[in-house]
Amino acid sequence: MADIHDILKEHWGYEAFRPGQEEIISSVLDGKDALAILPTGGGKSICFQVPALVQEGVCLVVSPLIALMKDQVENLKRRGISAAALHAGQPAREMDLILDNCVYGGVKFLYVSPERLQTDLFLERVKRMKVNLLAVDEAHCISQWGNDFRPPYLQIAKLREVLPQVPVLALTASATEAVKQDIQEKLEFREPLVFQQSFARKNLSYSVLPTEDKEVRLREILQKMPGTAIVYVRNRRRTVELADWLKKQGIKSAAYHAGLPHQTRAAAQTDWVHDRVRVMVATNAFGMGIDKPDVRLVVHLDLPDSLEAYYQEAGRAGRDGKYSYATVLLAPADTADLLRKVEEAYPPLETLQRVYQALANYYQLATGSGAFQSFDFDLAEFSRTYQLSAVEAHYALKQLQTEGLLELNEGFYSPSKVNILLGHEQLYEFQLLNETLEPIIKGLLRLYGGEMYNDFVRISEKGLAKHLNLAEATVKQQLQHLHQRKVLVYEPQHDGPQVQFIQPRHDASSLPLDKKRLVTFRERALAKAKSVTEFMQNSEECRTIQILAYFGEESNTVCRICDYCLAQKKKKKLDENRLHLEAKVLAHIKETPLHPKSIAMHFSSSEQELLGDLIQEMLESGVVGYTKDGNLERK
Repeated sequence: MADIHDILKEHWGYEAFRPGQEEIISSVLDGKDALAILPTGGGKSICFQVPALVQEGVCLVVSPLIALMKDQVENLKRRGISAAALHAGQPAREMDLILDNCVYGGVKFLYVSPERLQTDLFLERVKRMKVNLLAVDEAHCISQWGNDFRPPYLQIAKLREVLPQVPVLALTASATEAVKQDIQEKLEFREPLVFQQSFARKNLSYSVLPTEDKEVRLREILQKMPGTAIVYVRNRRRTVELADWLKKQGIKSAAYHAGLPHQTRAAAQTDWVHDRVRVMVATNAFGMGIDKPDVRLVVHLDLPDSLEAYYQEAGRAGRDGKYSYATVLLAPADTADLLRKVEEAYPPLETLQRVYQALANYYQLATGSGAFQSFDFDLAEFSRTYQLSAVEAHYALKQLQTEGLLELNEGFYSPSKVNILLGHEQLYEFQLLNETLEPIIKGLLRLYGGEMYNDFVRISEKGLAKHLNLAEATVKQQLQHLHQRKVLVYEPQHDGPQVQFIQPRHDASSLPLDKKRLVTFRERALAKAKSVTEFMQNSEECRTIQILAYFGEESNTVCRICDYCLAQKKKKKLDENRLHLEAKVLAHIKETPLHPKSIAMHFSSSEQELLGDLIQEMLESGVVGYTKDGNLERK
């Protein structure tokens, strides 16, 4: 068995593990079930990737987000590690090839969306795989007490029947005590085992700044604080508007949301990662799985739905351990707006049934059909067709996804891919009989190699057209023709929202939905939102202590760097120097009233920091007052 330190050095270039990682890896290698709770940037992926590489066989990784799965797969491939993903929107042929490669040892990591675990195709193939580890990413999704419950996660336990000797490693960045218990029970841990670091981030300064004008305050903060920043907003259109406004203020910014074309999103992310853009204005679709340790500032212009979400998003600042800031700009109406939006996000059962029926009609699906079929989806057109509110339809679809009935991929991107179906000799014979198609077949093989016989390979129609000196439209036409003739499978590029029915289409009036459970989920979501509003409005306690208490971690140690702690430090410093500074101010205006700026000239820079608050207090207590000329005089 290879040494875990050698694996770490070879593939990641690190000399040592981060705190907690080695203990988690050792437990996996000992065959134990474990729950690892590591903060954002704590290196969760290495905790399952290293032990999987040490052992023979494939590691199954359950993950809820297609974008995150794709990022992880690409990251592993760049390190020379074989990885693949099964998710919505893939052709059956591609899934079949991936599963075959897992059975016969060609893949080391297989990422699987939880919905795929329910298919007979997957369950039959997994029995033939040599699986060394089952890793469950975003494990809080298995708990009804979590902030992102996904019923398909409950199917993971069924894999334990098929893979009884395989250890389970559950991973998440945040979990309350109830969620921790729920994860271990739902995943049928053989023995309880939790690895958890403190939720305290010693280098992260939390602050909530009340403001009437968020844009102006944001500009002031960005001008005052150097370094890379993320600004979170709820509204997609707002990301673009705010990024454009910041550019006009001389601050290099980009917008990111799931509705933008893939190339636009990818370019924005690349520019930000490589510091060509300083500020990313984004919805919460941005940040997960992105390895950028030097983010100095995360600003929330809109409130997140839960403290779990806030902790993860704020935690994207300062992952390199250097001093960083997490700031919320809070307008007077924000807390009421959050509660209203959370209520909107949980439409009644009747609305869910109506939207589900409309969706089935939209794609002309008969009852009992449609399982795992993917369709292009345009929310605006769908809403217009069935006279639905776009907001209402969106939230209903999200709720139907939570219930495991369908999957809505709002930013689904898949590049063009080709897989050759014929064998070498059959393909050669086809070329002899079809001379006009011979150049494109040869071009494909020359540019993309023989791997196309065994797997789907990404291609560029534009690059192929340039190589063959043909129009791109002609190349696409010929690829479609070869696809129709069953010479190869051609999957053109897809970039846009998709919806997939996870279960066969139900009769809308008898959807397998529990009205009581839907009400319970809504109440829990409101309770989580109220925890957010209480946190934002509580300026009388250390922010870190408040966060730790929410996650069940007791502490009386103040962080010393949040807005509350800094205010207390400033107040203490002011109290200590009050008498001295007050006497000094009174001495300077004893003979002649002076303007505050003139008085400040007689104080050191450190004293000037306290002077404004002191003079205000002296005015309020009546010790001094202003003359008509705006000078200070003793009363």
